[in-house]
Amino acid sequence: MTESPPVLVVTQPEDVTADIVVAGLNRRGVPVVRFDPSEFPHSLAFSATFDGDGLRGSLTTATHHVDLSAVRSLYYRRPRGFTFPGLDGQESRFATLQARFGLGGVLASLPGCLYVNHPHAMADAEFKPAQLAVAAGLGFVVPKTLVTNEPDRARMFAAEHGPIIYKPLRACPYRRDGRAQTVWVAEVDPAELDESIATTAHLFQTRVPAVGHLRVTAVGDRVFCVRIDSGDLLDWRYDYEVLTYTATDTPPGLADLIAAYLRRFDLVFGCFDFALRPDGTAVFLECNPNGQWAWLEDETHLPMTAALVDLLERGRA
Repeated sequence: MTESPPVLVVTQPEDVTADIVVAGLNRRGVPVVRFDPSEFPHSLAFSATFDGDGLRGSLTTATHHVDLSAVRSLYYRRPRGFTFPGLDGQESRFATLQARFGLGGVLASLPGCLYVNHPHAMADAEFKPAQLAVAAGLGFVVPKTLVTNEPDRARMFAAEHGPIIYKPLRACPYRRDGRAQTVWVAEVDPAELDESIATTAHLFQTRVPAVGHLRVTAVGDRVFCVRIDSGDLLDWRYDYEVLTYTATDTPPGLADLIAAYLRRFDLVFGCFDFALRPDGTAVFLECNPNGQWAWLEDETHLPMTAALVDLLERGRA
């Protein structure tokens, strides 16, 4: 009997969200191969050939052997980077680049495979300016936003559209006195808009008078909407202990806009954040194409895991 096509789960070893999805696939008897690209080449090997018949090849982990032409779907979660500890700096950089474009390129080119999400699509969709431009073009309500490194433009923006907030364009490791720090969304004091703005790009945005927030998780053609109330917190991630969660209906028309947004970026999954105005208007803030969602299922019992497992089990329609 021919073995059922497997689902590849590409992530780091310590990933609770991936654990939940793998357990769901296992309960349905769907073959799963989980690995982290950082295992290459120590306990991960691959070969791929390309000719008139397309891509053919295999991938071997410590416990599995996979036919790359028969992968059902690939769940691209949070893999670590490549490491080559036996090589010096220049050699390590060379090996890392070859691995990224070799193994990474093969994993991004599997025939007939459903990607959740494709790594290249996610990379494109992580740029906040692109998110805002696409959202505005589709008809989402988008707050007035400025991306700049010009101090005078920032001061003019604050004067015309204040109060304003600052948010980082990309999350990245940041340490102070050896301790990891998080750069939170914060309201800007116009007096602090000094010449240091010229050193790099900054994102400023008019503050939305919000009475709550919506986290909308889209999985294929299914949409799960959760209202998050956080009191006076501007950035609700700052203190999860004070948050309350309510499963709620998606505001009229929003599901169609979300579907259009996903199509625009060639995604099948996304976590959308909206601020709720007092009149009920949902204001687009951002979409994380690889966002967290499992804790919301714990709080609301919305069947997000089942929806994601359905998607991965089905594969490309």
